[in-house]
Amino acid sequence: MRFTPITIKMNIPTLLTLLRIVLIPVFLVVFYLPIDSARAWTALIFGLAAITDWLDGYLARRLNQTSALGAFLDPVADKLMVAMALVLLVQADPTPWLAIPAAVIVCREIAVSALREWMAEIGARARVAVSAIGKFKTTAQMLAILLLLYQAPLGGFPTRVSGLILLYMAAGLTLWSMIVYIHAAWPALRSGSNRN
Repeated sequence: MRFTPITIKMNIPTLLTLLRIVLIPVFLVVFYLPIDSARAWTALIFGLAAITDWLDGYLARRLNQTSALGAFLDPVADKLMVAMALVLLVQADPTPWLAIPAAVIVCREIAVSALREWMAEIGARARVAVSAIGKFKTTAQMLAILLLLYQAPLGGFPTRVSGLILLYMAAGLTLWSMIVYIHAAWPALRSGSNRN
């Protein structure tokens, strides 16, 4: 059996996405470092990842450097980093107040990813494209995780409480956007279109 060599054309947006994926194990290691500033460093790494998430999309459109690999890796990198951060936060502070919104966010991501995959299989992926609600959800989620990772008060600003409030807002927007996606996909779901 002969294998054909795989050639991958790299561009700046794809490299930024790959950087986000590489940052995930770094993020994990730094979170558990036995130093006082570990949480601040993990917040910095997460913030860097969030900036590259925005930047790679902006550059892909601006430089017309979209690619199939980038389109695949971008949401994967986002979901991996967010899921990793939420798991670590709940492990460090195993309270229902943190676990419930984290579980809602992670479960929604799995459900919507499965829905998008199924819709793509039947040729109706455009019906469940990213919406404006999804963008607001992502912004609230990223800010919440950043604040919860940093955790230390900034002057009189209640970092942890603000992070929790934003996380609940993100969880609410997460459920709302999931309902929007299911509503958009409902005609195909009702028709029973399936390859199996």
